[in-house]
Amino acid sequence: MLMGLTVVLAVGALMYQGIADGLVRSKTSSAQQVALRETADVQNAFDATDKTDLTTLYNLSRDSVRRISSPLDDTSRLVVLMRAGDNARPGIPRVSTAGAGEITPPADVRGALVRDPAHQQTKIITLHHADGGDVPAVMVGSRVNIPNAGAYDLYLVFPMDKEAQSLGIVRNSFAAGGLGLVLLIGACAYLATRLVVTPVRSAAHVSERLAAGNLDERMRVRGEDDIARLATSFNAMASSLQRQIGQLEDLSHLQQRFTSDVSHELRTPLTTIRMAADMIHDSRGDFAAHVARSSELLSKELDRFEALLADLLEISRFDAGGAVLSRTPVSLTALAADVIDMHEQLAQKLGVKLVLDAPTDVEVPIDRRRVERILRNLVSNAIEHGQNAPVVVIVRSNVTAVSVSVRDYGIGLKEGEADKVFDRFWRADPARARTTGGTGLGLSISLEDARLHDGFLEAWGAPGEGSCFRLTLPRHPGVPIASSPGPLQPSSVTAPKQIASGTMRTSDGGARLVSGYPSTVGTKKATNALPPTLEGEAVARPRSDE
Repeated sequence: MLMGLTVVLAVGALMYQGIADGLVRSKTSSAQQVALRETADVQNAFDATDKTDLTTLYNLSRDSVRRISSPLDDTSRLVVLMRAGDNARPGIPRVSTAGAGEITPPADVRGALVRDPAHQQTKIITLHHADGGDVPAVMVGSRVNIPNAGAYDLYLVFPMDKEAQSLGIVRNSFAAGGLGLVLLIGACAYLATRLVVTPVRSAAHVSERLAAGNLDERMRVRGEDDIARLATSFNAMASSLQRQIGQLEDLSHLQQRFTSDVSHELRTPLTTIRMAADMIHDSRGDFAAHVARSSELLSKELDRFEALLADLLEISRFDAGGAVLSRTPVSLTALAADVIDMHEQLAQKLGVKLVLDAPTDVEVPIDRRRVERILRNLVSNAIEHGQNAPVVVIVRSNVTAVSVSVRDYGIGLKEGEADKVFDRFWRADPARARTTGGTGLGLSISLEDARLHDGFLEAWGAPGEGSCFRLTLPRHPGVPIASSPGPLQPSSVTAPKQIASGTMRTSDGGARLVSGYPSTVGTKKATNALPPTLEGEAVARPRSDE
């Protein structure tokens, strides 16, 4: 619209200026021809007189000026006869027609006639009317020689009233035509915009509703133009997506149903097998050595099988939406210390020092069983992958949230693996032997337990720098978490090389300072960060739809 208006104004201005210049050139040319002819007639009249007294010459001048100012019925022409600028002889006074008495020829025109009296001198001047209006005019000056009086300048002035009127008509016509053209362009642009933008807006609206889960939404197809083909293609894409999503949902429901059914169906035979295995295990002293060893292996594998079955049942409850919380006020520091105590034997076996960093005690309403399960999974994984380096459990709190970060300095996570650690049955290195006998569902269950508390579980890791898992829970149920108080990513300092002191829960329920705490962690309590920063580190928070 704005571009169309600019083009119309530019074209109109160019055309108007061209017409105005043409009228001026035409008027100037005709004025010069008339002035040449009239000047010759006046000169002939002065040359033909045989009386050269000033009175006779003055009367002849008046008659000549009057004659050339009103040819036929044209009374608009103005004439001035006055002494030339280089004529010092006494002679006749200035002679002019009515209305020309106030006209003073410009100095540049008079000077030009002095320098070149043989040629006409032309200039566009402005006439001031008595009504206050101005009109341009063409002034043509010529030299006339009067006997006994010397050189005189004859000025013919041709007002351009008619040309000005014509330009006014042209200007009004251009204004009306330009306005009409702009309105037409605006109407066309509006229609074109409606034809193009309306389907695009419809597509955007349908896309938003599809993204919101309304998979039955479709675009309305009208006509057979490109927009109609776009709508048809869009609807085909939406139908294909709906069909594929439906297939995935059916497959997911089938998988969940299978997991739930198998888990429940296995409980009865597993109970029977467990009873028989316990009897055999209790009597292993009466068997040969290899049979006794087999009974121990049988009991151990049954323990793993029962753990896997329990995890599958828990997952099926999450899938069915049947998981519920049982909140009670729990000291998060004491809970973290209890989890550390549970894993102390395993940590000593693998040469891993467990450290609890909890400056203050924090009591929050949580489901103790579920949060303890989360911490057990995080601590056991850290011990498993710690490679004999310290494992630090950090408890922090702020106004809206509490957090527990479990940091190890082991093999770490490769780029992109932080997004996958919460997937079911995912393992960073499937070929690597496990010490704790996990099922591959621990972090998935931990993630669901965190979400059930309206919290979140995050992971960071870098190869050779270890990993950190951070659990963040609301301090008060129903109050949104503003920010997590605990560390996740390391700060830009070097990796810890020495061991300082930290706080660890003792067997009698108290707390004491022990060796085995990474000093750089202790120095970063106020900055809410962990060492070290690694270029290309992978940090991820599980998506809410996982």
